[in-house]
Amino acid sequence: MAVPELRMIDGTGPSQDEIVRPTPGGRRHTVRWVLWGVALVVVVGVFVASRINLDYYAIQPGTAQSVQPFITVPPGKGHPVAVPVLLTDVEEARVTALSYLFFKLQSDTALYSVPSVTGGVSPAELDAQGALQMSQAETAAKVASLRHLGYAVPGTPVGAVIAGTFPGTPAYGVLNVGDVVTAVDGKPTPSALALTTALTPYGSGQSVTFTVRRNGTAAPGPVTLTLRRTVVDVDGEKVVVSVGIEPQDQIDYTYPFPVSIDVVNIGGPSAGLAMTLGVIDTLSGGQLTGGHKVAATGTMDALGDVGDVGGVAQKTVAVENAGATIFLVPPQEYGAAKSKDRSGLKIYAVTTLDQALRVLAANGGRVPTGTLDAAASSAAG
Repeated sequence: MAVPELRMIDGTGPSQDEIVRPTPGGRRHTVRWVLWGVALVVVVGVFVASRINLDYYAIQPGTAQSVQPFITVPPGKGHPVAVPVLLTDVEEARVTALSYLFFKLQSDTALYSVPSVTGGVSPAELDAQGALQMSQAETAAKVASLRHLGYAVPGTPVGAVIAGTFPGTPAYGVLNVGDVVTAVDGKPTPSALALTTALTPYGSGQSVTFTVRRNGTAAPGPVTLTLRRTVVDVDGEKVVVSVGIEPQDQIDYTYPFPVSIDVVNIGGPSAGLAMTLGVIDTLSGGQLTGGHKVAATGTMDALGDVGDVGGVAQKTVAVENAGATIFLVPPQEYGAAKSKDRSGLKIYAVTTLDQALRVLAANGGRVPTGTLDAAASSAAG
């Protein structure tokens, strides 16, 4: 029989009332409270870790989807597409103290420093830049595809579009991404070069009035800035600027008929090549891929040149997951794509639209020629 625990009160020995007996279930209650305490600490720790952002973004494989749902042409101009071209993207996530190890262990995920992804701009400006780049890519895809098919698509320079501003400069927070500058102190600036030239005579401390179309669509209005010499970081180099803008040519094009490309929920210019191929496929008979599942990534300009993009290793995984058998990439990213290729996927490096079309023709695609389409469009007109 167990002996109850005794507690000495006055040195004369315990009385019956002074015997302390264990409370039934007391130990279980103590253990339970300890466990609840540990659980609370864990929950708080997880919550705090999920709120601590590290200096990284995780770039992961995204999706590969048909470009055709984003393309609209007038009735009678389009054709059913047998096997559509796929555009592909990546998913981007900010790395936290909680997710770091998870992302680090994913073989198809790459971690990039925040400055290398954002360029040091705010999230709002980064989103605006992505939207502008996509809009420019859609325009270039329409122009390049229609010109390849033999249509005349004349362009008129109408100003200098703001592609970015630098923090701490006079333009920051005053001129926005997408604004178009059409004049400086009344002198027309139909291009980025014209804008730069017009600003050359001005020095720090002088005031300049820009004529600006907000977001490129509003009526022209004045915006006055006082110039100030400011040192900014441009691709790792220190540069002195007075205004703090990154201007690009803004060109308005005249199309032979309406063509709409409206890609949603994707920013940046990397879908340019895929969109261009998609428009050509729609307008030329719908047999461009030769029955193959073709994916493409790369920027596109109005001249039909393919430019470099990022995240191609992760995009390669995405197109493989979608079952693509041909992947067109810029030559700069051929090695990155090959590092993730699997059996059954052919990867081709292309520098121009014409080269991409030659690849498709070599794989059985029915590729139109500009001369034939020009004749057909003239006859139809």
